[in-house]
Amino acid sequence: MNVDLYDFELPEELIAQTPLAERSASRLLTLNKASGAIQHHIFPEILEYLQPGDTLVLNDTRVIPARLFGMKQNTGAKAEVLLLKNLGHDRWEALVKPGKKLKTGAVITFGDELTATIESEGDMGERVLSFSYEGIFHEILDRLGQMPLPPYIKEKLDDRERYQTVYSKHEGSAAAPTAGLHFTQELLEQVRSKGADIAFVTLHVGLGTFRPMSVERVEDHVMHEEYYILTEETAQLLNETKARGGRVIAVGTTSARTLETVAGQCGEGPVRAMSGWTGIFIYPGYTFKLVDALLTNFHLPKSTLVMLVSAFTGREHILNAYREAVEQKYRFFSFGDAMFIY
Repeated sequence: MNVDLYDFELPEELIAQTPLAERSASRLLTLNKASGAIQHHIFPEILEYLQPGDTLVLNDTRVIPARLFGMKQNTGAKAEVLLLKNLGHDRWEALVKPGKKLKTGAVITFGDELTATIESEGDMGERVLSFSYEGIFHEILDRLGQMPLPPYIKEKLDDRERYQTVYSKHEGSAAAPTAGLHFTQELLEQVRSKGADIAFVTLHVGLGTFRPMSVERVEDHVMHEEYYILTEETAQLLNETKARGGRVIAVGTTSARTLETVAGQCGEGPVRAMSGWTGIFIYPGYTFKLVDALLTNFHLPKSTLVMLVSAFTGREHILNAYREAVEQKYRFFSFGDAMFIY
């Protein structure tokens, strides 16, 4: 399957550079995955599509200020580090700039508080860094680091919390699970008032979010592994939801990937609590095992995320919905509008 099948025209002015003043002020395009029927709403009208007995599954990961700016020791050349994965014992997997000049053995300093030594280089451009410092690492990171906004966002984000979901809890992501940015606490209470439940999974977003597809055939792409957790409480709620005939609604592709990873591990049996690393790549031809409906933002052309939503409802339905979104001037990507596929 050729990657170019998932290309489409996207005017640059539709790429959302800043969040809207109100979280729930976004627009919502709904797409019936069977018929392809499209309707337009404001985001709070998502409530009209929820039914008693449904369960929304939210990714409660929390973004860390993972972008660091420093200097290469000895030369004073500028260096940038994006932390992706905590390997333990003050070692991190990271992306670095300029990659050609930051090789194994290079030392990067970040003021007087923090020093990193590059231990090794990976196949996908990543590095393993070992940090040395005095004090508590996360406090230093909070002072020195910046929020790792995607590269297509040029505007500086004044309020860090605007790149966090209101329910973020477990620190570890290099990017936000952006479908959840539309929710306020008030709207979540209204979801519960509708008779729907809310469950949480954790998936710490890593390199896969920043790595574009560089292959011609979809099947040749390899996803980078990310760490996930599904608790006993969530497993029980998911099993109860299925037993009563309710829908499991994934809020975001990260929640969907976590749920489908767990479903693949459980086979025909009930959902079980588990944690680990997932590199699941969902593209057309995949049969969803647990997710019944999906809330997501609008994604990059030829991205793994476009392929996931295409697997859920079909390539033609998705590309038609994206053409409609472009015509109606929906905002795209992290700070953009939302789509509900049901």
